Amino acid sequence: MAGTQGARMNGRVAIVTGASRGIGQAIAELLAHEGASVVCVARTANEGDHQLAGSLASTVAGIRSAGGEATAVAADISTEAECLRLVEAARAAYGRVDTLVNNAALNYYIPTADYPTSRWIKAFAVNVHAPFILAKAVLPDMVAAGRGAIVNISSGSAIGPGRGPYADQTVRGGVMYGASKAALERFTQGLARRWRIMAASP
Repeated sequence: MAGTQGARMNGRVAIVTGASRGIGQAIAELLAHEGASVVCVARTANEGDHQLAGSLASTVAGIRSAGGEATAVAADISTEAECLRLVEAARAAYGRVDTLVNNAALNYYIPTADYPTSRWIKAFAVNVHAPFILAKAVLPDMVAAGRGAIVNISSGSAIGPGRGPYADQTVRGGVMYGASKAALERFTQGLARRWRIMAASP
């Protein structure tokens, strides 16, 4: 990455949730490649903390070794306190937040009839409530700067099967996951409309 960074994000500060592996890791690496200082957020701080490969430590190390700038913040964004703490950690590290990527998501592959209420609520906390709390927390920085971006990662599971009866019995993504991503999309549209209108106002 050193010597080959893009310039589109130079001087910008980005938060990426779910950055320990997969899509979140790739987004964090791309933003760093484009010049952003990236705050990488996830629950998995180090390799071995989770059964899957990937961690904040490895994502940040990879970005830095390629010449980029990144900071790890381990957080469980299912709680408001942790969401607010990570935003303050980003400000402490880099002064402000210009970009927020809500990528982290939680799903349990359990039939609805057997779904524990506590897991349903926690999944919605990560998939819907955290993006709202984080967006609300970073909006003052973006308003003050006169620019910013909030990106919420959705899923094809947000598209429901439409009216029944259903000849196709395939369940895509699960009831809870689809419902939470549909809610996230509606939140995203409302947020975009509200702040685009305000930004365009004299």
